[in-house]
Amino acid sequence: MPQSLFFNAAQVVTCAGPGRARRGVEFRDAGVLSGHAVLVEGDRIVAVAPQDALERASPQAERIDCRGGVLTPGLVDSHTHGIFGKPRHEEQELRASGLGYMDIAKQGGGIHSSVRDLRTRSEDDLFALALPRLRRLAAHGTTTVEVKSGYGLSVEAEIRSLRVIRRLQDALPMRIVPTFLGAHEIPREFRAAPRTREEYIALIVHEMLPLVQAEGLARFADIFCEPGVYTVRESRHILTAARAHGLLIKLHADELEPGGAAELAAELGATSADHLAAISDDGIAALAASPTVATLLPGTMLFLGRQQQAPARALLNAGAAIALATDFNPGTSPTVNFPLMLTLAVSQLKLSVAEAMLAATVNGAAALGLAAETGQLAPGYAADLALFEIEDIRELPYWYGDHRCLASWSRGRACHLTS
Repeated sequence: MPQSLFFNAAQVVTCAGPGRARRGVEFRDAGVLSGHAVLVEGDRIVAVAPQDALERASPQAERIDCRGGVLTPGLVDSHTHGIFGKPRHEEQELRASGLGYMDIAKQGGGIHSSVRDLRTRSEDDLFALALPRLRRLAAHGTTTVEVKSGYGLSVEAEIRSLRVIRRLQDALPMRIVPTFLGAHEIPREFRAAPRTREEYIALIVHEMLPLVQAEGLARFADIFCEPGVYTVRESRHILTAARAHGLLIKLHADELEPGGAAELAAELGATSADHLAAISDDGIAALAASPTVATLLPGTMLFLGRQQQAPARALLNAGAAIALATDFNPGTSPTVNFPLMLTLAVSQLKLSVAEAMLAATVNGAAALGLAAETGQLAPGYAADLALFEIEDIRELPYWYGDHRCLASWSRGRACHLTS
């Protein structure tokens, strides 16, 4: 099997350790090495060791020059909404004028605007729009990405969205994890008589979930559990049904108001609870006592212009496992720049660079149930790597908003290369 030797890196950031979510003292050391190289065989890492030793041991390996940059695990973006049509730039001005998230939604904007647009688009159209978006994610160092449906909110449009994600899996080398989010909102046509929200929930449970299972279209089911969207009781019902159909579960939890969603995630053993800017003290305690990963999305609160970010330090001090993700979507976080999330993690969430890196790699993988497969540079793990034009890993969040990724690889295959 062919070998590749990644050499001449100023630093190799391994994030090596247990193949599970890190927390507590495990969350302090990203494993930064100098004078080391990485040997890959096929789609797996076989060694991380001093460069001179690996050069002697593998003289026939293809040599990949890291050009004095920093080599890291490929970033794991565990929360995105990449299947959508038009952007929603007009909403940014509405927020600047004083309208809130829920105010815009009540006027037919927000998620409802994206739903109206997506329902008019063909599968080919959605695929053509999504493909370059995911390539741009890879160009910023992301090699594993979760992609949700959720802008269809009908049987046909949700299944069409998930089929687009399957086509993306076939078209791109990066690892793509599909999530069914039919419970992203209550469609407007089910908000007034004669149709009811209960009827839409029944549609999810009795029609959408069986089709998702029959076609094998998703690994996860997600729900927007938030006051004004889905209640805790409704969320428990839908997620329990999703699990019965073979899906792992995730939640949009306590984004804008504390509503008990984090506690529900812990109760149900969800793989992750995401957002958490408004999590309660009880929610923090519940997540800390559970295996559920708390996925924080600082770009969303920044773009919404809200002062309150998720309490990362309180979560860590309580013993919870935290991850980072972009929440890439057309309304509240229209960015594919994962390193920018590292900047916000340090400047807004008050994480160290090591904590931010572990949250973006190992714990991001854990938020997708993949911590034994990716997220670290260690023997036996997938050859998922990212190379950045910096000399010290602390520069990655420092050069905020800059494009520093020289290349990325997923399972040994190039996702992005610069000349």
